[in-house]
Amino acid sequence: MRSMFRIVLFEPEIPPNTGNVIRLCANTGAELHLIKPLGFDLDRRSVRRAGLDYRWMTAVHVHADIEACRQALGLAARWFAVETGGARRYDEVNWQPGDVMLFGSERRGLPQDIIDTLRRESGEAAIVSIPMREGNRSLNLSNAVSLVTYEAWRQNGFGSAGSTR
Repeated sequence: MRSMFRIVLFEPEIPPNTGNVIRLCANTGAELHLIKPLGFDLDRRSVRRAGLDYRWMTAVHVHADIEACRQALGLAARWFAVETGGARRYDEVNWQPGDVMLFGSERRGLPQDIIDTLRRESGEAAIVSIPMREGNRSLNLSNAVSLVTYEAWRQNGFGSAGSTR
């Protein structure tokens, strides 16, 4: 079964953030892709110690670099970078199953060359943002991933979700 959405974390550094995203993916049916270098190990002992124990409940793929990830996901996939200062809000995207949501590392965000490549290939609308009060820098990575993923899933009728009653 194809995942509803594919979440890509570029060089994640903080294990609990990635652990939260793994749990989110397990609960929404999204697929998680991590791009090296990682700020933590994914072996069973390290995963348990860092609170990443949901790793075994969902598909987690690790890629050597952004190009390896792009090849694995298919160049025809719709890619969206979630970045401060994006051209449109994340809730203005018409999310479709198979869309790729790209998030930068906690300290550095996404490199400008990746943002420029997405702009060149897909236009300014491929760079989306989460609104926040002026003067604030950014949201916590796992919170940002949650907001965007749940909006995309909501737009698609929460496909494959069980009853909440």
